[in-house]
Amino acid sequence: MGGQYRIKGDKYPRMRRPRRRGRLVVLTVASAAVLGMIGWGTLQLIDVFTDGGKASAAGPKSDCGSRATPSADAAAPLPEPGKITVNVFNATTRSGLAKQTADELKKRGFKIGDVGNAAKEFDKKVKGTGILLGPSSALDTALPVLGTQLGTAERRTDPARKGPAVDLIIGNGFKELTKKADADKALTALANPEPTPDASKQGC
Repeated sequence: MGGQYRIKGDKYPRMRRPRRRGRLVVLTVASAAVLGMIGWGTLQLIDVFTDGGKASAAGPKSDCGSRATPSADAAAPLPEPGKITVNVFNATTRSGLAKQTADELKKRGFKIGDVGNAAKEFDKKVKGTGILLGPSSALDTALPVLGTQLGTAERRTDPARKGPAVDLIIGNGFKELTKKADADKALTALANPEPTPDASKQGC
């Protein structure tokens, strides 16, 4: 061939295509992105099956719904009737009511203190069945136990009162003490309260 395309000697013109660097850059970035997604997906699967390590750190889950805790009354043992001294006072116009009630309480195991008419503060002023009155320390001890014998009586405490004795002040609405069988059941339930579900453990 002649002209400018004439072949001379042992050298030949190279007819390569120009390099496309842009394509290589795109392929490199795409590969890195795919590898990154695969790695991230693997980590997510590990977290799903291992719960992110939280379960092992916190320990085995307990059956929250079945847990129960005893009531507050079970924490402090209540006194037996024989350790409670009861003063019985009559605030009504019916005579002999204080002695009759005191005798019945004595049969039920209570210690009896003073028996007589109520003080001016209460005389003929108690409209209900009665008032159970004692020191502040008796609020969750002696008063609940005595309350089983007259469930409808009002309970009061006097912070200034001294001594462990409690009063039963008979009111105009009084007819008789709670039936002994019912009072014994109430005493048993008071001494052995059923455990109640612990609300703080539910739903965990």
